[in-house]
Amino acid sequence: MTFSAISALSPLDGRYAAKLANLRPVMSEQGYMQRRVQVEVAWFIALSDAGFTEFKPLTTGARAYLLGLVKHFSEADAVAIKAIEKIINHDVKAVEYWIKSKFEARPELVAAGEFVHFACTSEDINNTSHALQLRSARDVVLLPTLDRLLLKLRAMAHAYADVPMLSRTHGQTASPTTVGKEIANVVVRLQAACDKIAAVKIMAKMNGAVGNYNAHLSAWPDFDWEAFSRKVVETPEPLGLGLTFQPYSIQIEPHDYMAELFDAVARTNTILIDWSRDVWGYVSLGYFKQQLRDGEVGSSTMPHKVNPIDFENAEGNLGLANAMLRHLSEKLPISRWQRDLSDSTVLRNMGVALGYAVLAYQSLGTGLGKLEINETAIAADLDASWEVLAEPIQTVMRRFGLPQPYEQLKAFTRGEPMTRELMQGFIARLAIPEEEKTRLLAMTPGSYTGMAAELARRV
Repeated sequence: MTFSAISALSPLDGRYAAKLANLRPVMSEQGYMQRRVQVEVAWFIALSDAGFTEFKPLTTGARAYLLGLVKHFSEADAVAIKAIEKIINHDVKAVEYWIKSKFEARPELVAAGEFVHFACTSEDINNTSHALQLRSARDVVLLPTLDRLLLKLRAMAHAYADVPMLSRTHGQTASPTTVGKEIANVVVRLQAACDKIAAVKIMAKMNGAVGNYNAHLSAWPDFDWEAFSRKVVETPEPLGLGLTFQPYSIQIEPHDYMAELFDAVARTNTILIDWSRDVWGYVSLGYFKQQLRDGEVGSSTMPHKVNPIDFENAEGNLGLANAMLRHLSEKLPISRWQRDLSDSTVLRNMGVALGYAVLAYQSLGTGLGKLEINETAIAADLDASWEVLAEPIQTVMRRFGLPQPYEQLKAFTRGEPMTRELMQGFIARLAIPEEEKTRLLAMTPGSYTGMAAELARRV
């Protein structure tokens, strides 16, 4: 079978390939290779500037050429590295050999060739490459996609701030709110969750086979290798990596920051699962209609249907993402003694976990763009729920010391159909000041929304 989008084993590279075009260059195998080349080049250039007699500073031309290997890294370059790996059976060493192969016809670089991957263990290259991948995925794809969701939700919260809506606590009619306020709740939660994702420090280490600079000090015992390593890790790109230095590690960076990042993304996804289910319910109640698209089919047998598939797809993909993210966050910080390889294959699936999340965010954005509020249905629901005014009536009765207000309203309303006439008749008989009675008589389920509109408008 020839590989194509339709024969891909993963739907991320098949059915949904086009939707993840911005994530693929970052989190794919090719993206991983490019980051490895970037790390090797940054380390190599920094070594030339370290003041060693044996490795003089590189010329401007050599530096530009090396940085060009990173900037113009192509699929053909990735294939060439894979061809080397097939022979030697080591992915990081294959990158080293490929870089050295690019030194041919450049005597300055050939002479310094053994300083490529100098004193590095594979994990010095891998952990930094993973960090670069995750930073790009977060800052270039994940957060911008979530920001677009936030902007849409915030706009909806403001637009619908004054539209009253019946609440349903435990699935039962409850104190009214507004559509905008319920969306504002999501905005506040989602913004806080995004802030947590953005705040995670992306860590990296470059300290040798077991984290002690053993090989480094064997070559230059009096050199401050820790300071040098920190400089390479923390110096901004392109000459450094622009990451946060991890001073303590075994052979691998501990991956605690990865767990923190993946947990933060998973918490964000949980908020959006909650919202997807709520919107699905509001569509079912008729509170929202979905815009029709010419030619689109809702059901293979029921012509009238317009299914809320975007929210269903979002819920399913968010669940898939979280299943993987939680495994990543639980597994990656664990390594036997100074190193075992069980993290390696797991790390290669980071893009899959994030891919399902990004796919879900896109589905949510599409779904929200189709929604149209149905104020008629919302108002009809409110008008059929006068029992919700039992709460304000009994609260005012408490204020003025009337006997057993809660119990009176419970006996009057519980399990009984309530109408405007019944509720206003009860109010009319209350022994409370006339101005308070007038205020209660003017109240409707649609006007009993407290601070909902104000809270929605200021989000």
